Amino acid sequence: RLRLHLMGPSPSNESSRVPVAHMSSPKMKIAVIALLLAVVGVDAFSTAPSVRFGRGGDSPSLRMSPSTGTTPTEEDTLVGTTSTGDDDETELTSKGMLKRDRYVASNRFAVRPGKEAKFEKRWATRKSRLASLDGFKYFHLMRRVNLEEDGTCTYDGGDKKDGTNMGNYVSFTIWEKKSHFSAWRKGDAFKEAHGGTSIGAFLSTMVNSALVLKGPPRPAFYDGLLLQSTAPETVPETIDGWRNVQADGENVLPAECFVACNQFFVPQGNAAAFEQRWAARESKLKECDGFVAFSMLRRDGQAKGHGTSPMTNDEPTYLSTTIWRDRKAFDDWREGNSFKAAHGQDKPPGAAGEAKNGEEKPQGPPPPQWSRPPVPVFYEGTLVISAADGA
Repeated sequence: RLRLHLMGPSPSNESSRVPVAHMSSPKMKIAVIALLLAVVGVDAFSTAPSVRFGRGGDSPSLRMSPSTGTTPTEEDTLVGTTSTGDDDETELTSKGMLKRDRYVASNRFAVRPGKEAKFEKRWATRKSRLASLDGFKYFHLMRRVNLEEDGTCTYDGGDKKDGTNMGNYVSFTIWEKKSHFSAWRKGDAFKEAHGGTSIGAFLSTMVNSALVLKGPPRPAFYDGLLLQSTAPETVPETIDGWRNVQADGENVLPAECFVACNQFFVPQGNAAAFEQRWAARESKLKECDGFVAFSMLRRDGQAKGHGTSPMTNDEPTYLSTTIWRDRKAFDDWREGNSFKAAHGQDKPPGAAGEAKNGEEKPQGPPPPQWSRPPVPVFYEGTLVISAADGA
């Protein structure tokens, strides 16, 4: 007999894990996993640590891997945690591209309609010590929103029929160096946050993910360029490295920040010029009330490891990301002089596009460096965790 008892959405709580009865034999363990694969599909299982079967003595044993079922040697190669090459940017800088200031890891989710509060509760109650890890700088969980004319935001869940539901939620973590991210990804903290090392915790994570998500998450990694950040007036309290937030699974968590992004589709041949143009821009973001952080994110298309898939032509190669205290702070900036100056709407006489004393022919704007127009996207952030000196 086989009984699976689903006790709740949170794998971080012992009472919510999936007790699996009558699993004393290795054959039964294999049968359970095969059954779940058949019911929810293989893709739903790519969100958690992989299960590898090894032989210890005379009986098979389960080993959990934070990668994708590789041998330890392959794992080190994929994740790159034991190599100082993570922070070597010689190849990029030799092409005229900027050095990274931070490394950013994100995961894009397609949360099923009506499951948003349950998804957020899983994050709020998960077991994690993220804030205590070396190199950690900043984290929030984002839900995509539409901007209403009255200054409010409404959730944008997208549609599974055309794939726009992917990315309706995004986890967003800033690390000081890529090597810090790699060390976390290989260590025990990663396994704890993704279901632990026991078969019961693994199965619980998988079943609950299938109930809340439509398909597997899609990781995306970035080099953070041109960082600007302010030290927070107050740092959200954490307990053992994670937020202590009450979540009931019925109501979504309150917004703690507002995030404005612009997606750029820049061909590789224009990448260096695109970055240099941004580097030459004058920015007064730090002078704006409610500004938290800015970074131009360059997609790390070479990143490999757990759950990673090759980039498609529909994905942006650069993503400008600005974090604000709230929607009002963003609106105040957008309506102010700083926005006009940064976007060429407040040029002095003689600047590009204007004649000087009627003698010069007006100059047009520089040609675009992208293959198609930028696409803005907005989010509300919750479960904010920050280092004392900011991102």
